[in-house]
Amino acid sequence: MLICHECQFENPSNHKFCQNCGSLLSQRLCCECGTNIANNVEKCHECGAVCGAVRIALITKNDLQQDLVGVSLELRTTKVDHSSMICHYLDSQKRYQLLEPLPPLDEISNPEGIHIRVLDCQPNQITPLQAIITNQAQNLSPSSMIDREGIPPLAQAYIAMQSQNYRGTPKIHDAWQQDGIQVILLQYRSHWQSLLTFWQEDSTTSLQRLEYFYQMTIFWEKLAPLNACYSLLELSNFFLDEDKFLSLQRLYIGRKKSTKEFNRQELNKTPSIQDLGELWQNLFRKSQQTKFSSIFDLLADLEQGKIGTIRDIQSRLADLSQKLRENTSEFAGQNIIEENLIHSESITTETVTVLQQDKNNDTRTIANAIYEDLATITTPIELSNLDDAGYTNAGKQRTHNEDCFGIETQISKVELPTSRTIAARGLYILCDGMGGHSSGEVASNLAVNTLKDYFQFHWTEKKIPSREVIYQGVITANQTIYDVNQNDARCGVDRMGTTLVLLIIQDNKVGVAHVGDSRLYRLTRRQGLEQITVDHEVGQREISRGVEPDIAYARPDAYQLTQAIGPRDSTSITPDIKFLEINEDTLFILVSDGLSDNDVLVKHWETHLFPLLTSNANLDIGVKNLIDLANQYNGHDNITAVLVRAKVRLVRRNQS
Repeated sequence: MLICHECQFENPSNHKFCQNCGSLLSQRLCCECGTNIANNVEKCHECGAVCGAVRIALITKNDLQQDLVGVSLELRTTKVDHSSMICHYLDSQKRYQLLEPLPPLDEISNPEGIHIRVLDCQPNQITPLQAIITNQAQNLSPSSMIDREGIPPLAQAYIAMQSQNYRGTPKIHDAWQQDGIQVILLQYRSHWQSLLTFWQEDSTTSLQRLEYFYQMTIFWEKLAPLNACYSLLELSNFFLDEDKFLSLQRLYIGRKKSTKEFNRQELNKTPSIQDLGELWQNLFRKSQQTKFSSIFDLLADLEQGKIGTIRDIQSRLADLSQKLRENTSEFAGQNIIEENLIHSESITTETVTVLQQDKNNDTRTIANAIYEDLATITTPIELSNLDDAGYTNAGKQRTHNEDCFGIETQISKVELPTSRTIAARGLYILCDGMGGHSSGEVASNLAVNTLKDYFQFHWTEKKIPSREVIYQGVITANQTIYDVNQNDARCGVDRMGTTLVLLIIQDNKVGVAHVGDSRLYRLTRRQGLEQITVDHEVGQREISRGVEPDIAYARPDAYQLTQAIGPRDSTSITPDIKFLEINEDTLFILVSDGLSDNDVLVKHWETHLFPLLTSNANLDIGVKNLIDLANQYNGHDNITAVLVRAKVRLVRRNQS
């Protein structure tokens, strides 16, 4: 089975092109310059960027008490000659090409084994291990799966850890064993920023350091049942992903990372939380950062055995976090941020509907545990980037498209040797027209263009427009269409109109307005997918009056709109307007009902929306995949989607 790198569609192994999006399965686009490159090359031939599927291969013995007599050397000798250039492979199927010389196999006697970089020359081909893990998630329990023949013992810990869906977990790609040797292929993370490097930066705040301590305690709880807590006692094993979340490169099972001269008596020694405290001390020593008094006391109590459990450490960290906010004088002279971190609770001035939360996703643990009592404090963040994409399609059954959307994004950057600032604003409009032959198309276009012109003259300051300004903009669009209806003497179903969903972004401030049943959703890593708007239709109106949903939507007119832009004068519409803040990386999704019907987004957001939160995800491809998804499951109506990805970062400012 071949997984398309563009749309993640599953294709038969003998296909050259993706059945869904048409992409060539043997090539991919360079992540830097967009050049087409073959799957089996490490670097782009145009710009030199590393964009191949690089993995880390861990090679260890099954039993550390055995000698290396009789170990197969097949790992070294698999090779192929291409134009007098010899390529060595790790496996007999010639899938994993060695990117560096293979160390002597006698080094496997070290509990750490050996690790090298390899290139996956068939990155679209699902591995047998990935197929097993997928099958496990769908059909089998974890305990029955990890006993399957052929899965190396070391891989079992990675599978068990990965099944917890905890962000930062080492991701296993493939694994096999032969002649007493285990081979584990992991996601390559060594090009990420190391924790120690980030720790040494002067701009790193005290709250950030507390957060990483807390994330380590969460890892400790998850690794303890696997006898893998030694994974947390090696500084070189910690990396930060693009959002500065703590991640591990690999697992160390039942032992410390060590050199060839390891102590076999330590193999079964259980690490203690005092060992974790020693690592924290080492972080401060290596970074030469000064410990503030409360963290000094915590580390001293850990060293002296005065803290008994990992939960006690978490409680102390929570107290320290609150103290850091309440008494900043203790930290005078340090470059700190008094408010919350990026991973803290998002604050809005209006309530929203949370559609789904992954209760097993502990990336929200910091906010829920350390900052539970501090959720009303606004996060000191700033917008670091704003991307967007839009697409519209007539659908499978309509002959013309009455949807319309508009996008206007302005970004200005100022970069100096010691600072970088960004100012951004965006106007995003989506309309679903209705009323007579081609009238819906006219109405939706009128609404989009009227609003774009309106905000050019009424959004001149560098702040989010007020509620009154936004309200008047919607009223202006309504009046424009209403006047056309009146001038053309349209009546009944011939009176044209349109739905409206409007998103306004000024830096990390957001304004939302909507009329009708086009929707705005918001996606974040911690909260999952949330529906921000509530449809203006009869069924929702009845629910707001206290009618049970099943009864409300049993009415034959349940989906009839109660409000629309244009059919009636402005006294007959009341747009919903609300304001939000962007306090973490966020994906906004504006959609017409051709995409939201039958809960298509709610059912498929994890596969079609969640990957788009990352910076290197292509929004243009993502929005087209959403259209294809809607045509697959709906297709009865016009389909339109606008995606807006807002990336944020911590504000850097000096403490006076």
